[in-house]
Amino acid sequence: MIQLVIVVVYSLLMIGIGLGARKKAGSQNGFFVAQRQINVAFITGSFVATAVGGSVTVGMAGLGFGRGLTGVWWLLVGSIGLVLLGAFFARKVRGAALYTLPELVERQYGRRVGLAASILIVIAWVGVVAGQIVAAGKVLSILGIGSGVFWMVIFTIVFVAYTVIGGQLSVIRTDLFQAIIICLGIFIALASFLPQAGGLQGLRLSLPQDFFSFPVSAQFDWKALLSLLILVGATYVVGPDMYTRLFCAKNEKTAQRATFLSASSFIPLAFAIVLIGMGARVLYPNISPEQAFPQVISGVLSPWLGGFVLAALVAALMSSADTCLLSQGVILTRDIIGRFLPSLSEKKTILLTRLNIIILGLLALGLAMVLKGVITSLLFAYTIFTCGLVVPVIAGFYKEKLRVTPQGALAALVGGGIIGLLGKIPGLDIPFKGDLGLIGFGVSAVLLFGVSYLGPRMSGGLTT
Repeated sequence: MIQLVIVVVYSLLMIGIGLGARKKAGSQNGFFVAQRQINVAFITGSFVATAVGGSVTVGMAGLGFGRGLTGVWWLLVGSIGLVLLGAFFARKVRGAALYTLPELVERQYGRRVGLAASILIVIAWVGVVAGQIVAAGKVLSILGIGSGVFWMVIFTIVFVAYTVIGGQLSVIRTDLFQAIIICLGIFIALASFLPQAGGLQGLRLSLPQDFFSFPVSAQFDWKALLSLLILVGATYVVGPDMYTRLFCAKNEKTAQRATFLSASSFIPLAFAIVLIGMGARVLYPNISPEQAFPQVISGVLSPWLGGFVLAALVAALMSSADTCLLSQGVILTRDIIGRFLPSLSEKKTILLTRLNIIILGLLALGLAMVLKGVITSLLFAYTIFTCGLVVPVIAGFYKEKLRVTPQGALAALVGGGIIGLLGKIPGLDIPFKGDLGLIGFGVSAVLLFGVSYLGPRMSGGLTT
């Protein structure tokens, strides 16, 4: 009962923050990019809160439960991605002073490619939001009231509500608060729980030796690591939620510093979460992997401490869900619908964005009920996105040097995205389905450069 009260109070607090930001979110600059006045602390907090969502708390503890230390790579590849983003692209992105990633793609390659990027992101990011909703159902079901589906619906209502009300201002304000709660909750849970599993020595004595192999193991080989680096790590180098944070920074230096700080914070968090999952394997070997973290809360921690850690998990889920959902809503309004209704007033644009957020939230809830797995939902999104968009965007920063063309970018986006999608459609039985993520990424690169180089020559040949 105490845990339920803590979660309810926390949810009401988040909605209250959204209401407090409503007035300042009345303009497009306020609703979409928080007036571009956010400092290093808030940008860093938002990066951390966005990344440490359902995939990291629930999903990554499940990876630790299932295969041991190599589970940390799910977040470590994000750290590598952020280092690359900070070193090469963060200043460029903030300097563009745009609202969305598709606007950047349009600046690189033109309207057609920008529209294709918008459609791909809106489709793919439904899976990211669905992953948070699935995780919320697994976490909140430990309260013993209602089913996982019931809590998925309640969670969706809460995070959609405060995202609709306050926009980017409410999201970034809550993200810093939630990042602090997340970090405290994770390390408090580890400190309270690990001694009951016998500490690190107890884990070594109780678990298979392969659980301590690193950087690869029998269950996670170099090919799997390469796949994770490309399909997940690349979404930190090029990602609509990451770029939205950079667009909100008050200047280029702020954007770069926040990116590096976030990358460094991922490392201890990764190991802490995986150790919780490994400890759960010792004490609760018969549970499903993605129940590892929720089981620690309900079975080991005191009601008050468990309530605090549960609130931290809910914070992690909300912060990822609201950021991704807002990015989707803004892209759908500005970069897709806005192309066909260019005369919309600012007031109507914000109203339409709020409506789109509600619709996309419901779609994500529907997908969550179909996929039912945290990592499954996220890989659905990341594979489609990475295969279609990452290579063209990175190449677009060096467009003149590489001589890539809009035709090449469009071919890469469509071809790579379709191959990635085919690899993640449930129930579709096709050859090499498990490898289509890497194949799609490679095809995207081949199409980008192949069409860019051969297209003009073929056109010239036909002309002569």
